[in-house]
Amino acid sequence: MEKLKIDLTNLNEVFPEDFSQEQIAKGKTLFLKKMSEDAHKFYGGKIQTVPKAGVFGFNWFNVWYTPGVSKISTTIRDDNDTSFELSNRGNLVAVVSDSTRVLGDGDCTPPGGLGVMEGKAFLMKYLGGVDAVALCVDSKDENGKNDPQKIIDFVKMCQHSFGAVNLEDISQPNCYKVLDTLREECDIPVWHDDAQGTACVTLAGLINALKLAEKKIGDIKIAMLGAGASNSTIARFIITAGGDPKKMALFDSKGGLHTGREDIKADQRFYRKWELCRTTNPNKIDRIEEACKGADVLIALSTPGPDTVKPEWIKTMNNKAIVFVCANPIPEIYPYAAKEAGAFIVATGRGDFPNQVNNSIGFPGILKGALMVRAKKVTDNMAIAAAHSLADYAEKRGIDPENIVPTMDEAGVFAVEAADVAMQAIKDGVARVEMTWDEAFQKAKADIEYSRGMTKQLMDTGYIDKPSDEMLQKAIAWAIDQIK
Repeated sequence: MEKLKIDLTNLNEVFPEDFSQEQIAKGKTLFLKKMSEDAHKFYGGKIQTVPKAGVFGFNWFNVWYTPGVSKISTTIRDDNDTSFELSNRGNLVAVVSDSTRVLGDGDCTPPGGLGVMEGKAFLMKYLGGVDAVALCVDSKDENGKNDPQKIIDFVKMCQHSFGAVNLEDISQPNCYKVLDTLREECDIPVWHDDAQGTACVTLAGLINALKLAEKKIGDIKIAMLGAGASNSTIARFIITAGGDPKKMALFDSKGGLHTGREDIKADQRFYRKWELCRTTNPNKIDRIEEACKGADVLIALSTPGPDTVKPEWIKTMNNKAIVFVCANPIPEIYPYAAKEAGAFIVATGRGDFPNQVNNSIGFPGILKGALMVRAKKVTDNMAIAAAHSLADYAEKRGIDPENIVPTMDEAGVFAVEAADVAMQAIKDGVARVEMTWDEAFQKAKADIEYSRGMTKQLMDTGYIDKPSDEMLQKAIAWAIDQIK
């Protein structure tokens, strides 16, 4: 057993040698949760507001505030679009959630989502050079039920302070109405990362996995466990990218989605699911294990595991089976178990396993691209362009069954992705500003380097302190003790 390093790169080696793969996997989950709690207490959260303008003498206060700032107010009053260049609005995202479906933990109450929403803001800044603020709101009505209209009204009221809105962790079916309404009624991009972001990165992973398996997207049989916002959008993106809906079957907690599901048809709030009922699973398969027989791909975004997906299902899949098990914080089956059952490629949503198919490599670049051209919305074409951008980037630097998509530490991917998205926004006619691919790439690259450089300088000079070795060792010792 090695001593844990501050960069956390040797997690697998810090557990006792007699630990099984399952014990190590459980131990890593426990350690990361404990370390997260301790580190968040240590820092008091992970985002702060820092000025980007200087104070070079007393009268600079009068430039940044009154009386000088009056000119900014009247200029924006006369032309609202100048707010994108005279304030931080052009590079600022609101991360909005009612915290009703936080990761695998369900309804965490409005403030319970702050850790995740601050996490989004952290990744946007460090990976995409985008500023963001967490806004967790109470969407309950007078009867204690979550009302999607409250989120819609809130976003429409505050949209004038932001360049884009990232919706997060809103339970279904409310998430469908919130996104579809705001996409049409707001003048800035409104993006649902749980749905569109996850779908984008999953499609990128699938594109490269199929290349390695030497299969074509139009030929494959796909089983999908879970029919929430994520998987339903993944299905829609796969179909748009050339997948055959007749060879796809989705399953929720009540069985297969198909035209016999009168319960879905009767509830108009689930109109997105009913669309899939009408286009997929023509044989009306009602059991996921039946759909897995001969399937080329299994995509699960459902109940956290590790026993949600059974090894027996994977054993019945086609040769070179592709298994995406992306529930957080614990995948539906651990990768080693899926591999033992015969899977060719396994992806999860976690960075401590190979093939992290997680929206973290999507939204920073996608939103940066949309912001740079002042897009009015993020179209499905823009999201699919991002998927191909991610897949192409990974293929150019080399892919294999353990490495199908870029990772968050590949800094170069985000500027490329942002430029590709910006070009698609221009092509789709939703951009307010036009630029060349190289202009977009250089702008994104400079902003990302600025963010990373600033963070590094704060770390090097001690303004961002380093957690102690003792904190790490206590967390790993606690995790090991819990397993034993």
